[in-house]
Amino acid sequence: MSAFDYKVLPAPRRGLKARGVKSTEERFAHALEQEMNRLGAEGWEYLRADTLPCDERSGLTGRTTTFQSVLVFRRARPAASHAPVIAAPVIAAPAPMAIAAPEPDVVAVPIPETSAEPQADVRPDAAKPKAARSAKAAAG
Repeated sequence: MSAFDYKVLPAPRRGLKARGVKSTEERFAHALEQEMNRLGAEGWEYLRADTLPCDERSGLTGRTTTFQSVLVFRRARPAASHAPVIAAPVIAAPAPMAIAAPEPDVVAVPIPETSAEPQADVRPDAAKPKAARSAKAAAG
């Protein structure tokens, strides 16, 4: 059983100009010939032309039916791909590795020297004599 891929393209609406091609019919045939030769070079085989109805909007709520001409091409699928294939993602297991623990880095941190004497109070009020502080508190 053969399986095919299909390609459907809109038929050309205008002909192509070319040397020696004068009439509208000749230009239209030339446009079809160019499209068929291009797809034939890619392996597509011309199958048929169809004219199919197409519903389109007309105004806000209206609908009209127009007819669209399409060209149908097909080509045989490669022999290996007759059945649809659903590929599952492949996740490779990591290879086992021997990992040695790194040596800890020793960093010398200087320790500030401590003195036996207590540090003086560095608050702004602490620098004033006790008598000045109490006089200020009594006045205020």
